[in-house]
Amino acid sequence: MPARDHFHSVMRIGPVQIGTHRDRHGQTKYAAVCTSDRCGWSSDYSSQSAAQLAARTHRCRVR
Repeated sequence: MPARDHFHSVMRIGPVQIGTHRDRHGQTKYAAVCTSDRCGWSSDYSSQSAAQLAARTHRCRVR
């Protein structure tokens, strides 16, 4: 039976939200997701510190 893939919010840095989810292999991954309208940026990382760095350096292209 595959692991359930639910996004759990961990923290918010500006417009970017960081959370955890399980990938298709059942491993915990960290996702950084921009919540600004029409931005659409998101990325998965294997560590929380990498997701935090991405959240701090993300710049929305949509203004």
